Amino acid sequence: GAPVEVLVRERAQLIDALVTRAWQRFLAVREPGSALVAVGGYGRGELHPASDIDLLILIAPDSHERYREAIEQFLTFMWDLGLEIGHSVRTVDECIENAAQDITIITNLMESRLLAGDAGLYEAMRAGTAPAHIWPVDEFFSAKMEEQARRHEKYFDTAYNLEPNVKEGPGGLRDIQNIAWVAMRHFGAADLRDLVRHQFLTQKEYEDLRDGRGFLWKVRFALHILSRRGENRLLFDHQTALAEMFGYEGGNGHRPVERFMKDYYRTVTELSRLNEMLLQHFQEEILYRDKPEEVKPINRRFRIRNDFIEVTHDKIFKYYPFALLEIFLHLEQRPHIKGVRAATIRLIRDHRYLVDEKFRNDLRCRSLFMEILRQPRGITHELRRMNRYGILAAYFPAFGRIVGQMQFDLFHVYTVDDHILMVLRNVRRFTVPQYARELPFCSELIATIPKLEILYLAALLHDIAKGRGGDHSLLGEEDAVDFCRHHGLSEFDTRLVAWLVRNHLVMSTTAQRKDISDPEVVSEFAETVMDKLHLDYLYLLTVADIRGTNPEIWNSWKDSLLRNLYNATRALL
Repeated sequence: GAPVEVLVRERAQLIDALVTRAWQRFLAVREPGSALVAVGGYGRGELHPASDIDLLILIAPDSHERYREAIEQFLTFMWDLGLEIGHSVRTVDECIENAAQDITIITNLMESRLLAGDAGLYEAMRAGTAPAHIWPVDEFFSAKMEEQARRHEKYFDTAYNLEPNVKEGPGGLRDIQNIAWVAMRHFGAADLRDLVRHQFLTQKEYEDLRDGRGFLWKVRFALHILSRRGENRLLFDHQTALAEMFGYEGGNGHRPVERFMKDYYRTVTELSRLNEMLLQHFQEEILYRDKPEEVKPINRRFRIRNDFIEVTHDKIFKYYPFALLEIFLHLEQRPHIKGVRAATIRLIRDHRYLVDEKFRNDLRCRSLFMEILRQPRGITHELRRMNRYGILAAYFPAFGRIVGQMQFDLFHVYTVDDHILMVLRNVRRFTVPQYARELPFCSELIATIPKLEILYLAALLHDIAKGRGGDHSLLGEEDAVDFCRHHGLSEFDTRLVAWLVRNHLVMSTTAQRKDISDPEVVSEFAETVMDKLHLDYLYLLTVADIRGTNPEIWNSWKDSLLRNLYNATRALL
């Protein structure tokens, strides 16, 4: 069939022809003083099968009564054709007044286009709603950022929802539109491509946004056809049906739906990262350009500008590739830093290609990664940031393979990469005094283990072999041995991490599926763990793993089962 970009544009053009013909029939014969305007998505010239067709009918002042009957006939005719018409009837002054009060209305009007009627009315509306009169760029930006934050909050601020919303969810179509709206208000750009000319987007960023939008359009278009309504949620049944419709095939331990959803999650994750970076870039380089700045040096490669870290010049990563890891260490060591400057995020993204085999074998890089894991604070936060910027996947290719990989079962609510980082977060919380009341025994126990980085590595590696086919615990054990030796761990520490990865499910399955009041069951488990050191590490990893699978499945019963097994085994050891 035709590309989805053609389908959404041609559908809008078809509706253009219908509504303008109807307009000619019911309103064009009247004297000048009315105009038919497409707004919203229809104003952009984009229509999916069940999208609303949003129309603004502009009329001259004091002429509501004069046009009422003709407008009613026009709308009735459109509804009789089976079209989902959303409409408003306003004078130019009413448009300006309403838009000044409502961010949604001004956004819709920014994307408007004249379909038929009095061009003078339309131009007056456009002029009256320009930034010089209402919603100056800084106020518009703040309102759109607040609107986006509220929207993201509904979806738990993650692109990894089990049944994601293609339009409204983080990394969805609204996030692409938000970039365009904010930039359009400032530059007056007509579309995303225009933003390359204004040097707001690089060509690569434009292509990534365009391709991501194309993928989501394809999904949304198919969803509307499949559900026969304006459904924007990728429900489980729809996921399976769309995977089949798009021709995904299974293999190597993956079902077609898992492959489709992996593509989906990777797409929205990348779009979410672009949205974050570009909106921050707009704020720093356009809104705050003339504000006074405080700059503090860190070293020859990095400095802090207004509480955000940045490179000292744009060739830093090219000259010092190890700085692609060093920046995250500085962020851990300086908790007062609020984040990374957008221009530096862009440079990190542009230099990910430097993270190659030579980079991974560089002693400085290996040392930096382990130093990041050994810091007393900020580990989870910075590993998540490394994941967002694509550095973690580049540095650790096995991790890259599980990014965006969903697990279709009754328990897992996170993708594998998100789950791994959630388990790491849970382990870290055991060490933080303010969370000691959550799981006091874990907080006491973790204070006694000799090396925290062993536990962090086990958390990072425990599910690293998911989705390869075969037993992921055994395959992960091999990865763990390679990773630990590569990073200079002693043979004992390497074997301990590998053992934890191999056996990360043993305590959970023993406690929940076997009779732990049976001495033979406890004795068999004790033989597996061998000593108190292994038991302590495994207990902490098991609790963090279960709590990182699904927030709903941890309860006092599971807590009690694991504690009882721990105590019975410790008594034997």
